[in-house]
Amino acid sequence: MAAGIKATELRELNGEDLVAKLREAKEELFNLRFQAATGQLENHGRLKSVRKDIARIYTLMRERELGIETVESA
Repeated sequence: MAAGIKATELRELNGEDLVAKLREAKEELFNLRFQAATGQLENHGRLKSVRKDIARIYTLMRERELGIETVESA
């Protein structure tokens, strides 16, 4: 996954693709946490970035569940 996925990129995906992105992000977070625990992690900022990506995906999924449409400013 790219560092810091933009919300506009996520909005273009369908539900199945969002779930796949979420699964990838969670797997990456697990691997990063494992590296941090063993002292092999080089980029600690990546942990924060992946956690924010996960939150962004969950937010978008919840918006769709509630039927909230956000207006994108051009």
